[in-house]
Amino acid sequence: MSEARVEDFQPHDTDALVRMWRASFEYGVGITDPHPLHEQVEYFHSKIVPFHRVRVVKMADVIVGFLAANAESVGQLHVRVDNIGQGIGSRLIRLAQAESSGSLWLFTFARNTRACRFYEHHGFIAVARGFEPTWQLEDVKYQWVKGVHAA
Repeated sequence: MSEARVEDFQPHDTDALVRMWRASFEYGVGITDPHPLHEQVEYFHSKIVPFHRVRVVKMADVIVGFLAANAESVGQLHVRVDNIGQGIGSRLIRLAQAESSGSLWLFTFARNTRACRFYEHHGFIAVARGFEPTWQLEDVKYQWVKGVHAA
């Protein structure tokens, strides 16, 4: 992997971040997001930024990943499709774990089997299954607790 830098999110990165996020989401979940891009930008600024520290990973000034997390949860973690498998997601989840209060929770969609395996590989345990009404898809709530290893 060429030099990857983790940086705090800057507003001028919004469009590139949201486009990468959407492509990563669509790839992982296997659906096309029907929402206009401006709605996702609005959601990002109203529901993600105020409640999470947002970091981007850049390689040659291209956003290849992003993490939105706080001490208790991971709100979003996405890697650019062309960069999946290069350790970017692992670097970001380890950062979230290191900055956590000792445990983290997150949701992902059950059909995103790559994400489920990824979180389980990093010590997260499925603690609940449910149904996400906006997307009409089954979701999985994962939890990680420092010092507790998945069986």
